[in-house]
Amino acid sequence: MAPAVHKPLVIVTRKLPDEVETRMRELFDARLNIDDRPMSQADLADAIKTADVLVPTVTDKIDRAMIAQAGPQLKLIANFGTGVDNIDLETARNRNITVTNTPGVLTQDTADMTMALILSVPRRLAEGTAYLKEHKAGWVGWSPTWMLGHRIYGKRLGIIGMGRIGTAVARRAKAFGLQIHYHNRRRVADEIEQELEATYWDSLDQMLARMDILSVNCPHTPATYHLLSARRLNLLKPTAYIVNTARGEVIDENELARLLESGAIAGAGLDVFEHEPAINPKLLASDRVVALPHMGSATIEGRIDMGEKVIINIKTFLDGHAPPDRVFAAMF
Repeated sequence: MAPAVHKPLVIVTRKLPDEVETRMRELFDARLNIDDRPMSQADLADAIKTADVLVPTVTDKIDRAMIAQAGPQLKLIANFGTGVDNIDLETARNRNITVTNTPGVLTQDTADMTMALILSVPRRLAEGTAYLKEHKAGWVGWSPTWMLGHRIYGKRLGIIGMGRIGTAVARRAKAFGLQIHYHNRRRVADEIEQELEATYWDSLDQMLARMDILSVNCPHTPATYHLLSARRLNLLKPTAYIVNTARGEVIDENELARLLESGAIAGAGLDVFEHEPAINPKLLASDRVVALPHMGSATIEGRIDMGEKVIINIKTFLDGHAPPDRVFAAMF
């Protein structure tokens, strides 16, 4: 009888699509979270002490104190998510723990959701739906001056972060007749600018003051925390709209809520929040806000693609090769 093959212990912190979990069970000694209850910090600590590979999600806080508890066998943290701001990369690197993520696969899904919010907020779609649900017995009917929103055709869209997602948003927005403007750490290639007829602003402040709609598509890093500070939010025109499908920490949420409440900003479409899952109650109460529960990337196709990337990263690493989606702290 052949000896039993030792499979590495892979601990997954949340429920993943069935076909991803099945494949993990085939390849690894995978410990799954079937109930999908978020792990407490104590649960995470137990996992990190015993796992050969940890598969957390973007909501799991893997900070310095957590990584300090890692057992010597933990050599890979394969994050189920594109962003890695939930992981202390410097501490992981100092402990010789490789970190991977799942870039690229959520670009189109997130761009779709961004465009949906760009359409929904100025045209008051959520308000219209809420009205009909409240008046189930009937409504007043069409009126020339009722539920007036604003057209987006011809408006200026300012994109903060012209990476894969920002560029995908720009392509969609151009098809809807929006004028594309952007601010980025570096200017994009000439051919992309020409394709999108995009205007580059090296000064974020100057761009903000001129835009009709603002789309936040940059990652959360120490450099982008409250990038849209109270001062910068006050540069926006009172007719401007903000859409954020990136990370809530990029915006000073309290100031945003204050400006929306006072009417100093026309509206906001938010899929992410600064203190998720907690949300400023003023945002939820505002008719000027379309709020979503961080579902920008929530397609079954996207989640399966993410899972496949996680599996490839783990398998490649265990086979002694550099995983394709390795993340380095130096990149930030």
